[in-house]
Order: sequence, then structure tokens, then C-alpha cells
Amino acid sequence: MTEPGKAPRYDRIGVGYAQHRRADPRIAQQIHSALGAGASVANVGAGSGSYEPTDRTVISIEPSAVMAAQRARSAPAVRGFAHALPLHDDGVDAAMSVLSLHHWDDHTKDGVLEMRRVASGPVVIVTFDAAISGQMWLVADYMPELRELDDQIFPRPELIAEWLGSARIDVIPVARDCEDKMLGAFWAHPEWVLDPEIRQVTSGFARQSAETVARVEQAVRADLASGAWDARYGELRALQQLDVGLRLIVGN
Repeated sequence: MTEPGKAPRYDRIGVGYAQHRRADPRIAQQIHSALGAGASVANVGAGSGSYEPTDRTVISIEPSAVMAAQRARSAPAVRGFAHALPLHDDGVDAAMSVLSLHHWDDHTKDGVLEMRRVASGPVVIVTFDAAISGQMWLVADYMPELRELDDQIFPRPELIAEWLGSARIDVIPVARDCEDKMLGAFWAHPEWVLDPEIRQVTSGFARQSAETVARVEQAVRADLASGAWDARYGELRALQQLDVGLRLIVGN
């Protein structure tokens, strides 16, 4: 998360998030189950609130005004930062963070430790294992720049578990009909690469240069038109879900 006094990254790239980054019910079920039965949850880097549970009190913490403004169906968010959560020790029963950790810049470990501090129960983190996500066709064969970036900004799940002290790491498979158009869901939809609105709500594309995005779009467009994409990856069209590196880390 960006330091106070600077424009949060999602003030620039978060437009359209609520429309295209809707919660997928299967992913939501895994998250909510991991949160346990506690009555209160802190959602750190809460964004538009798409994965927040609706059956308990949620304290949403989000630095970006653009993201907070899209919370039409969620409770208002408190402006705050992961490494300085405005909550008392053990102030909530659980804490969660969904695909936010990699935006905390130099404060990733501090943010995880803050989540552990404020939660008396489970700490639930959804993130990507860059070693796995980097093997997906879009990253491996069209956008190696993203693989290099992800290797830098995504802590290894095992390291996050170490920071939490005691944690398990679960695979979250991404379904073909995933309602959350995260970059990982592109595995089944190469046509999404050609849609600027969908690209914009994935930080993987939004953090690339305009030249890189244009090159990737042109290459995928050409390979879809020629049949080259299907010749290389056509077997993916028969799959209903795939492990693209999405991970659920649960610290107790």
C-alpha cells in the first residue's frame, strides 16, 4: 500500500474494479470457511469489498479513494494502511486480505505481522505463488516482464506462513467460468487480453508500460486469428479448472 501523502496505486488503476472483479462464489466459500466462526473480521486492502462476508461485522481498511467509492454494496471503508492498522491488539476475531499483499511495497512483512497482531483468531491471505503463476501461457510466452515483476513483489507462500508463525497453504483452483476476472482467470480466456477494460482491472497489465501491453495484445490477437494459440494451448479449452498459483494461506 502506498505511503500516506502519495496517491494509492489503485487510485490510478482501480477504475472498473467492481464491474469486472466480482467475487467468485467458490473462492469466496474457501475464504469464508477459513475465517472461522468469529463475529468480526478486518479486511486489509479491502478494495471494493467483493470477498467480504456478509454474516458478521467487517472492518474494511483501504487507502484508495477510487476503490472505496466502488463499495456500493459494502460498508464504507476506513482509510488506512496495512503496516499501521488502526486497530487494537486482538481487536477482531479474524483478519483477511485478498490479492492485496503485493501492493504493500516495502511493508509486506510489516503488514502481515499487523494482521497477526490485530486478529485473535485466523489470519487469511489470498495471494499468488509466482513460481506457479509464471508458468501460465500469458506470462510465460507473451509477457515475461510480468514474471520478472511477480518474482519481486509476491513473497513466497512459505515465507508468509513463516511470518505468521503457524499456517497452512491451500490451493485455490481457478474455474473456467470464474466470475472474478483476475489475471489468473485469463488461462481459459485468451480473448480477454484484447479487452482494454478487463486488462485495466488486473494489476499485472496495469503495471506494465503501454508499449508492453500493446505488444502482448498484438501477439495474442495474431495468434488467435491464425490458430497458433489453439495449436499450442488448445487442450486448455477442455479443462474446467486449473491451478494457476492462487493460494490461500491460513494462520491460526
